[in-house]
Amino acid sequence: MSTRPQTPLLDRINLPADLRLLPESDLRQLADEVRAEMIDAVSVTGGHLGAGLGVVELTVALHHVFNTPDDKIIWDVGHQAYPHKILTGRRDRIRTLRQPGGLSGFTRRVESEYDPFGAAHSSTSISAGLGMAVGRDLKGGTNNVIAVIGDGAMSAGMAYEAMNNAGSMNSRLIIVLNDNDMSIAPPVGAMSAYLARLLSGGTYRSMRNIAKQLAKLFPKSVEERARRAEEYARGMATGGTLFEELGIYYVGPIDGHNLEQMLPVLKNVRDAGEGPILVHVVTQKGKGYAPAEAAADKYHGVSKFDVITGTQAKAIANAPSYTKVFAQSLIEEAEKDDKIVAITAAMPSGTGIDLFAERFPDRSFDVGIAEQHGVTFAAGLATEGFKPFATIYSTFLQRAYDQVVHDVAIQRLPVRFALDRAGLVGADGPTHAGAFDLAFLGCLPGFVIMAAADEAELKHMVATQVAIDDAPSALRYPRGEGVGVEMPQFGVPLEIGKGRILREGTKVAILSFGTRLAESLKAADQLAALGLTATVADARFAKPLDEELIARLAREHEVLITVEEGSVGGFSSFVLDFLARVGALDGGLKVRPMTLPDFFIEQGKPEKMYDEAGLNAAQIVATALSALGLENQMPMLAEIATPVAPKLV
Repeated sequence: MSTRPQTPLLDRINLPADLRLLPESDLRQLADEVRAEMIDAVSVTGGHLGAGLGVVELTVALHHVFNTPDDKIIWDVGHQAYPHKILTGRRDRIRTLRQPGGLSGFTRRVESEYDPFGAAHSSTSISAGLGMAVGRDLKGGTNNVIAVIGDGAMSAGMAYEAMNNAGSMNSRLIIVLNDNDMSIAPPVGAMSAYLARLLSGGTYRSMRNIAKQLAKLFPKSVEERARRAEEYARGMATGGTLFEELGIYYVGPIDGHNLEQMLPVLKNVRDAGEGPILVHVVTQKGKGYAPAEAAADKYHGVSKFDVITGTQAKAIANAPSYTKVFAQSLIEEAEKDDKIVAITAAMPSGTGIDLFAERFPDRSFDVGIAEQHGVTFAAGLATEGFKPFATIYSTFLQRAYDQVVHDVAIQRLPVRFALDRAGLVGADGPTHAGAFDLAFLGCLPGFVIMAAADEAELKHMVATQVAIDDAPSALRYPRGEGVGVEMPQFGVPLEIGKGRILREGTKVAILSFGTRLAESLKAADQLAALGLTATVADARFAKPLDEELIARLAREHEVLITVEEGSVGGFSSFVLDFLARVGALDGGLKVRPMTLPDFFIEQGKPEKMYDEAGLNAAQIVATALSALGLENQMPMLAEIATPVAPKLV
């Protein structure tokens, strides 16, 4: 007898309210369908896969138990939020993840009411959740606030600051620790699951409160001993002593893939009284997809892939990536200098320090998601005569600015900052763009700041940083491939504060800082086709400026255009300040700074993002013609360049 195929449960779920109508017995099937949908979607778009696979059951359980969006779920980092997006009205757009005009790869307030807080950098969820909980209390509300944070994100000091604050308050906050890597608790099993259910229940908590009240009738020393004995006894059984010491009620560990274990515990904490509660959930990153489970990185970040085999579609590189060139250059320098050490903040593969660590395991340090500590740790190494390379994404260095100022710059310690992902970064969007480092580092006295125009320059600039031993320095370079230039055999230190001229012209000077040099040369070719010769120079250094070069460009040209992959307040500001101070602007020189615009540029293909930013060759040509007053005399201008209109956000 034939049976009609069962309609997938996921087809009946548009919003979490639909999910809450399902019996608990159907949730296992729903979780399996969500996992399959996520795998299929990410195989098309690429993105962060392993983290989301690990929280499928947890996501289903949270939306089943809690009344979202009135109850607020905050996903720390956001890498693991793809299942959440599938269940919150965005399934029909899930194959637009990280695509131009599509869904963000992270949670985003403007995208859905189910995303109460935008998260792309880590370790913010508990702080944001506590703020929401206190705001709720001040308004007299009764909704729940749930902060989901991973064990990696928990390594950041901000998470502990938040827990310390939460533990001293009486606001009701639920923290879910998604532990998918480090062992901070006994193995998950039947006994620990039983204890979690018991300890999260109202009976135990009522008895505990009665015992506390009785203890207060005894002398203070007895009361304190009783409290400590109770907490440490629970800590030995469940692993929660640390959180209890911070004033947070600990429940767990429980199996994050076992719905029968999670559901009663989450119901108990939902119905609990006042104060913060932490639920320790143990999950497996990449769960349910064999290729991810077998991979060393659990498919943390993937390109498009074949669902059956897990084989990722890798683009054929015409040139090595800047990250790899940096790593190889640093390794070569470290072969000659045993004082070179490398530091990363939980991004070894993203920064190339994993390659350095293979060659020099004792001279490489991954400090975890702790950029503040990493910078001051590097400063300490510098005081001992070492040559630390603090290799941190530009956008992540923002988290450690106070340490850069006080612990490095003021003390003039020769910490070498290698800023990967400078400029626009493509699919990761505005949260990961390296837009502001030139402005926030350039204002610090004594810094040497460089930007590589291509991969060969990057190799020379690594050697330059090694040689700088009396000041802090920063080297910025972008994500992605180089431009395919011939690589030198060895890196050679550059003369500090000196740029170079690559092409001579008479009418327009284009002064590039960073990898817009290739677009500047294209622009010069297009201007030449219009009968206008252009000088193209590579500044190399933003601090100290090559004042002699800039003065010459200002003196010998009618128009000076500066081009950089950073915000207002960076390289062009330094150039304009110099020109104003020496009176170079008094003679009619037309200066046109080209920077990243004053709005956040959404995710997309890098070349399209730079078009939107107005920093490609076409816009450089348009800027030059406009400065010369020739825009109306060039019928082909519209074909050459499209000016960028201001955008209000």
